[in-house]
Amino acid sequence: MKKNKLLMIMLILLVSILLVGGVAAVVIYKVKGTTAKKGPTIDQVLEDSYDLPQITTNLASDGFIRMSFKIQTDSTNAKDEVTKRDFQIKNIIIQELSEKQAKDIQSKEGKLQLQETLKNKINELMQDGKVVKVYITDYLLQ
Repeated sequence: MKKNKLLMIMLILLVSILLVGGVAAVVIYKVKGTTAKKGPTIDQVLEDSYDLPQITTNLASDGFIRMSFKIQTDSTNAKDEVTKRDFQIKNIIIQELSEKQAKDIQSKEGKLQLQETLKNKINELMQDGKVVKVYITDYLLQ
């Protein structure tokens, strides 16, 4: 009889310890998940971004386009490299835009595709870091 009582007490203690451990694990996981960094702050984004001056070029159709871009990089070193590669980046943009028809970049999808293409082509040049996103900050199509 004492053995059954001792076994029951040990079983209750074991279950209690497992429950407390499980609850503690869930609480730690939830707290850690909510405090996890969601990405760079806006100040970091601005610090690591480069404003490309306005570019005007002819399109494959008879029109022309005037655009400005903000290039977000993953670090200050990458931003410095983008600044130094300014002329190469302008060349890439002019080449891409000169092959486009006006209808190709009038839509939202066309602009998003252009941003993605520019990001990928600029990243092919990069040695110190990478371009995270290319933003269109000014846009005039005629």
